[in-house]
Amino acid sequence: AATAAAIVEAYRGLADRAGQPEVSVAVRSSATAEDLPDASFAGQQETFLNIVGETELLQACKRCFASLFTDRAISYRQTKGFDHMKVALSVGIQQMVRSDIGGSGVMFSIDTETGFDKVVLIDAAWGLGENVVQGAVDPDEYQVFKPLLDDPTLSPIISKKCGSKTIKMIYGSAEPTRNVPTSKAERAAFVLSDAEILTLSRWATTIERHYGCAMDMEWARDGHSGRLYIVQARPETVQSNRETAVFSSYEIKSKGKTLLKGLSIGDAVVSGQVCLIENARDIGQFVDGS
Repeated sequence: AATAAAIVEAYRGLADRAGQPEVSVAVRSSATAEDLPDASFAGQQETFLNIVGETELLQACKRCFASLFTDRAISYRQTKGFDHMKVALSVGIQQMVRSDIGGSGVMFSIDTETGFDKVVLIDAAWGLGENVVQGAVDPDEYQVFKPLLDDPTLSPIISKKCGSKTIKMIYGSAEPTRNVPTSKAERAAFVLSDAEILTLSRWATTIERHYGCAMDMEWARDGHSGRLYIVQARPETVQSNRETAVFSSYEIKSKGKTLLKGLSIGDAVVSGQVCLIENARDIGQFVDGS
């Protein structure tokens, strides 16, 4: 009861500062064991967007705490040898950046494919950032050369790739958020201007210097004000733990018919049997090794 009262009091204070009687907030979980150098807990605890009102806020906070004990979270801790009762969780409550009518995405202060540490990599899509984080949308991709960012007269953008961005997540009426198709103009346009790309890249290098390691960040642009925000930053845990003295390359010897194309996750080559499970209740039909 004391915790609930404190949350409600702080929410009312935030609403007063924002000049809105019921301000829209993001309710974000952060566990003490998240993203350690040898383990990534990213995405295991829940985040709720566009939460409005005291009742809905308290419900979202409870669901954040409860997400410490989903099947996925319990299984991962068991595999990694973490004590289930030693993991604490805090809930951060932030005023929503109106990226539903703007844009958002993720940013790395290292090349996530090669581990090259002299570039900033930015992914961007229209609407709320959940689609980019979950890999549900093909985003724009920008690469910037870090060593030249200190010179304000230069624009060290190495590459810009326009993603298909077929959907965007916006505020809903029945549900807090929903996905809608993007327009033809939105699909053809870059989400970020060159000036915005450089601003985010400079912020990435500042954040990296502050923490002293490669960083994985989330950013958002408010559609009303046009202002950019960093909404989350955590250590990058994949490339920074690789053996840097070894470079592995892979080659496909014989190619078959192309069935799918998209952004790769990882940089190796693999082959094997595909097992399609269309519903969780059919998981018993999964063939080991697929």
